Amino acid sequence: MTKIYGFEGEIKHKFDNTVLTLFHECFCALPLAACLESKIFIVHGGLSSDDDVRLDDVRKINRAMEPPDSGLMCDLLWSDPQAMPGRSPSKRGVGLSFGPDVTQRFLQLNDLSLVVRSHEVRDNGYEIEHDGNLITVFSAPNYCDAMGNKGAFITFGPDLKPKFTTYDAAPHPPIRPMAYASPTFAL
Repeated sequence: MTKIYGFEGEIKHKFDNTVLTLFHECFCALPLAACLESKIFIVHGGLSSDDDVRLDDVRKINRAMEPPDSGLMCDLLWSDPQAMPGRSPSKRGVGLSFGPDVTQRFLQLNDLSLVVRSHEVRDNGYEIEHDGNLITVFSAPNYCDAMGNKGAFITFGPDLKPKFTTYDAAPHPPIRPMAYASPTFAL
C-alpha cells in the first residue's frame, strides 16, 4: 500500500530507506482498533465476515505481522459498509462489504453504541450511516489531489456525542499530483 499511493516514493525521495523502514515498523506496531469508553469501536476499515466476533478476538490478533489477504485482521483493515443488509464481496477485492444488520449485531454482541471507521472518501469528510450506528470519517481532503472532498475529524465530549470538524485541502505544492506513486497509479 505504501508503494501504490506514493508514500514509499516520497519518503525515499525526501529521506532514505532507513526512515522508510522505521515507518514500516511503526505501522506494524499501531493497534488495529481502539475502544473509547467501552462504547465506541474505532477501526480503519470495518467489521468481520464472522457474526460472533468479540472485542477479545480483536485483542488476540498477532499485530506483529504484515496484514494477510483474509481473516479478521484483513476485515478490520479493509472492509466497507454497504446500504443493503448482509455481506457481499468487496469492490476492492479484499475485505468485504457489510450491511446495517451486521453493524447492529456487532454492537449488541459487544455492548457498544457506535462504530467509527475511515478508509473511504466521503465528499463532506464524514458520513453517518447504518441508522446512526456507524460513522465513516476521512481526514485526507482532496484525496490523491483529485477527489475534491473535504477532510474531517471527530471529537467526543464526556457525553460521547460526536462533534465533526471539516476542512478543505491546502494549496498543493508545485509538484504533480501522485508524483511519488507507483507508475501504475501515478496521474
